[in-house]
Amino acid sequence: MRSFSTLAGLVALTLAGCASEKHGASTSSSSQGTTDPGPSAAAAGQSATGAPKSSASAAAPAASGPQNVLVLSIDSLRADQMAFGGGREEVMPTLNAFEKTAVTYTRFSALSSYTAQTLGGFLGARYPSELKRSGYFFASYPDDELLFPELLQKAGVRTMSAHAHFYFNKEKAGFHQGFDVYELVPDLKKNNTTDENITSPAHTEIILRHLGDKANAGKRFFAFYHLLDPHDQYMGHPEGKSFGKGARNLYAGELYFTDMHVKKILDFVDGQPWGKDTVVVITSDHGEAFGEHKMYRHGFELWSVLTHVPLMIRGPGFKPRRIDEPRGMIDLAPTILDIFDVAPDPSFQGVSLVPELEGGATPQRDVISDLARTSDNDRRRTLTRGNWRIIEGGNADGYQLFDLSADPEEKNDLARRDRAKLDEMRKALDEASGKIKEICPKMTSKLKGKKQGRDC
Repeated sequence: MRSFSTLAGLVALTLAGCASEKHGASTSSSSQGTTDPGPSAAAAGQSATGAPKSSASAAAPAASGPQNVLVLSIDSLRADQMAFGGGREEVMPTLNAFEKTAVTYTRFSALSSYTAQTLGGFLGARYPSELKRSGYFFASYPDDELLFPELLQKAGVRTMSAHAHFYFNKEKAGFHQGFDVYELVPDLKKNNTTDENITSPAHTEIILRHLGDKANAGKRFFAFYHLLDPHDQYMGHPEGKSFGKGARNLYAGELYFTDMHVKKILDFVDGQPWGKDTVVVITSDHGEAFGEHKMYRHGFELWSVLTHVPLMIRGPGFKPRRIDEPRGMIDLAPTILDIFDVAPDPSFQGVSLVPELEGGATPQRDVISDLARTSDNDRRRTLTRGNWRIIEGGNADGYQLFDLSADPEEKNDLARRDRAKLDEMRKALDEASGKIKEICPKMTSKLKGKKQGRDC
């Protein structure tokens, strides 16, 4: 593994995401600890760079203090809502101030367009189509599916998580796997079509309690929390700020409200003895549509408004800069494992971003977003190469081609007018898809768009 002498402390990873999925899960407010990572937690003996790794070293504090990873998810955060993407500075003052101190990936893509698939892919360190899953829109992932926190747990890293939507109940989503402590915000209302809860205040209390636990002292930890309030319904908050009427302005108010609570969390982290050694990463698992392509909210498709999200990383030794090369969320799990010096499972996808964070080169790489076929949506897959983006519908049922440099809103499909570029991008997508080991979900009879004669 590369040297992390410059990190020397807590690594906080903030993922802005969503629990758009409305699942018939039951509410739970109690901690749900898991002590046995299970047989699926076996790790490979080599790092992403080929160097042998010892899992026993992951739990040992670094010479200058423990190294930890904190993941905060913020629901439905579009990249263009950040000031660097053209958004209003005053909507998210905390995050916009943070960005000025960070390595910012301006062209970062979520794994999919809604939480069940994106967070499943993030935790599973693979594309959604590669994971064992129920097949329903609100995906459940079985206990025998390997999630990367299980590898951290097996290596002796303390693992904690808490969430703010009933879908995250451990009997439903399956995201509890690999966590010693797993908790839901109490007294959540259940609604399969929208979210009626205001959860950031109670959720923040849980997060600060977890982070301040004396059990963390002298031991490395990984923590993952999902802040939900920007999800529709877009509600007003008297203690927040109003930006006016209409969905977009109400959404901005939700971002401001969530930003207030992110500030409390970051202030707590910065006030700890290990704060000066903290690396913070902020991103999102999908965006949000407000009428673009005749869509509202998220899911079902892979338009850029649904997949283009921020990624900002601040830490000791990381010189602030903006990286304009496309990158994807498939790289986050390898980055976290690399920081902990824990070997990835051979099935895992992605490339560690640590060399780039340390000031290394940023070579061009193709980026994939993947929407697996479910009970509610047909299959979609995209590939971004430089300024070009191709969207595949179904199983090669049709293609759309966009030049993002001239058409960032994807209004001008060039598939029929630039056949040479279409052929190039189709070939690139086919080659990339050949490395994705797709499996059928448990339920196949109700999959939308499944062709006769196909298993899924």
